[in-house]
Amino acid sequence: MKKWLFLGLIALLVSCTSIDCPVNNVVATRYRFYNTAGDSLTIMDTLSITSTRKDGSDVTLLNRHVGKATFAIPISYSHPEDILVFNFYNSTFSVYDTVWVKKDDIPHFESVDCNASFFHELTGVRYTTNVIDSIVIKNPRVDYDKTTIHFHIYPKVSD
Repeated sequence: MKKWLFLGLIALLVSCTSIDCPVNNVVATRYRFYNTAGDSLTIMDTLSITSTRKDGSDVTLLNRHVGKATFAIPISYSHPEDILVFNFYNSTFSVYDTVWVKKDDIPHFESVDCNASFFHELTGVRYTTNVIDSIVIKNPRVDYDKTTIHFHIYPKVSD
């Protein structure tokens, strides 16, 4: 009897997985505004960001962001290029800039028990220049890390 109990315990231990699925499994790009001196810049105008889904409907990714220097945007896993429409506005104006982010999708596997996920390698960025002076890719690898800033944005006016 003890032999069967011991074998049952061994089988139970062998069948359990030791890999825990990540709790924070959102893959997003992070942006930070900078002035021309290279200092972090808080944007006082309101910023909203939208994109278009595969079915043609619009989705709001960032809504009424104001008084902060940094924001995060989820990244798609089914398009080679994400198209983001930045709307900078306040009580006197509303200006749009479009940003195209090219990327390579990299399948990421943790365990058969975890959901499938994709990491990304940023390969290029282009943009219109109504408010944005330039955007620079600083860290091209996009994964679960919430502390990495991927893009530095330099607006035309840094007041």
